[in-house]
Amino acid sequence: MIHLFKQEQLLGVELPLRFTYPFCYTPHPLCEIAALETQKYIQKRDDWADELKQGKMFGVLVVQTPQKDIGFLAAFSGLLCGSNRHDYFVPPVYDLLSPDSFFKKEEKKISSMSKQIEKMKAKMLPYENKMEAKLEQMRKKAETELLAFKENMNLAKEQRSRRRTEGDLSEKEKTELIRESQHMSAEYKRLDEKWKKRINELQGALDFFRMPITVFEDERKQASYSLQMKLFEQYQLYNALGEKRNLCDIFRETPQQIPPAGTGECAAPKLLQYAYNNGLKPLAMAEFWWGESPKSEVRIQGNYYPSCKQKCGPILAHMLKGLDVEPNPLQQCDVEVTEISVVYEDDWLMVVNKPSGLLSVPGKEDLPSVYDYIKEKYPDISGPLLVHRLDMDTSGLLLVAKNKEVHEQLQNLFESRKVKKRYIALLDGELPIESSSDGFIRLPLSPDYTNRPYQLVDFKAGKPAVTRYEVLGVEQIQISETIHKITRIAYYPQTGRTHQLRVHSAHPLGMNLPILGDGIYGQRKDRLYLHADKLEFKHPITEKIVKIELPAPF
Repeated sequence: MIHLFKQEQLLGVELPLRFTYPFCYTPHPLCEIAALETQKYIQKRDDWADELKQGKMFGVLVVQTPQKDIGFLAAFSGLLCGSNRHDYFVPPVYDLLSPDSFFKKEEKKISSMSKQIEKMKAKMLPYENKMEAKLEQMRKKAETELLAFKENMNLAKEQRSRRRTEGDLSEKEKTELIRESQHMSAEYKRLDEKWKKRINELQGALDFFRMPITVFEDERKQASYSLQMKLFEQYQLYNALGEKRNLCDIFRETPQQIPPAGTGECAAPKLLQYAYNNGLKPLAMAEFWWGESPKSEVRIQGNYYPSCKQKCGPILAHMLKGLDVEPNPLQQCDVEVTEISVVYEDDWLMVVNKPSGLLSVPGKEDLPSVYDYIKEKYPDISGPLLVHRLDMDTSGLLLVAKNKEVHEQLQNLFESRKVKKRYIALLDGELPIESSSDGFIRLPLSPDYTNRPYQLVDFKAGKPAVTRYEVLGVEQIQISETIHKITRIAYYPQTGRTHQLRVHSAHPLGMNLPILGDGIYGQRKDRLYLHADKLEFKHPITEKIVKIELPAPF
């Protein structure tokens, strides 16, 4: 399964000093060569064309043999054309599709149970439909009768009110009116209880009729769960220290405790497992997408992506033990808070220029932020300070309030969309000629809870996200001796969703070009080429219009 590099491919390329941090990385040159070789092989397989068109994640692992030869392994996530074994790619950690495996036998039993349940449902359906229709008829009759009684109660109540206001009543008459009211209320309650009893009896009969199916469905559910747990126990995963743990053990220490379905079938665990089992030293790893992008996610063919955190996070935390792994770039900050500059300031508020690579507010890691800078420079300032935020990788104008009252007023301006903002971005590529020079992007967004901080385009449950754009032109820029053709664009966000501009740029239904340097939805570069260059708002104290501009540094 190992594919050795040619000598000419290794010329001038230094071996990795440390193994790839899989959740945020720039691919090593050898990984890029390995990925290109794998992509060439994929493109030769005409029999895979239809499935690969739908998109799939692949991975490559650069390894060193005991003889010091350098090569790579390749893998795919999940199944490919209904199989988990193909030439050129490493085998699965556990072959659940093997005809002799317990999984196929147990799966056959569960499938048989499902067929029996469907037969039972089909046999019972006519009687079930008849009982449900009778139950619905009874509910409607109860509703009609109770509503009519309620109307009579209201009429009687009006009549009693008139009698009380039209003349003096004796104590006996007053008592009679009270008794009448109480009697009608009691009668309504008895009527309501009578119908509830009849409905509950019929519902109970229907539930009893369904009980054999319910019991059988519970048995199937328990059998399916037991099979899944037994399957997870077969995934015996190694690390560089030679330690072995199964998926159940690994995930027992996580908040979810139980592995999600499909865990262990991603490319990364397959690659590392094969390397450990065959005495190969892992040097570097990368995963890339091939095929069309899913409708909800942003996946660009040929682009590299980090390992998924929900399934692979706990697994790789175990499998990478014993390797010298690169530090997490997101836990490092090469930017000093002294690089922050004040663009505007008065007695009530200020606007600062946040550099790319600096947090707006403190995060989980102990990294510097704009908030820290403000508190250190102005220790007496009270309140939440920052009125809005910019992503760590975004540069530009950031609004700061000097007291709680001003902060609240400025936030109200943001929430009522009375603050005008403009961002300048460089899109990684040239927009088609037929693309409009200006317009709107309307793609609702929701968090990808299985793979934070990714955002999904979600037309059902997503929150509205609207961006106005203006194409400024096509240019060429040089980054690390490479010429990039880019599209310069101005964004005017009408809403403020997380990663809104990044997703609206990269998604096929948006601009279909990621922002240059976007390591989440595109490809990492020296920085994210996104800059907040304009702010305009009505000053909450002076009521004058404040306009601030800060040209993009690119």
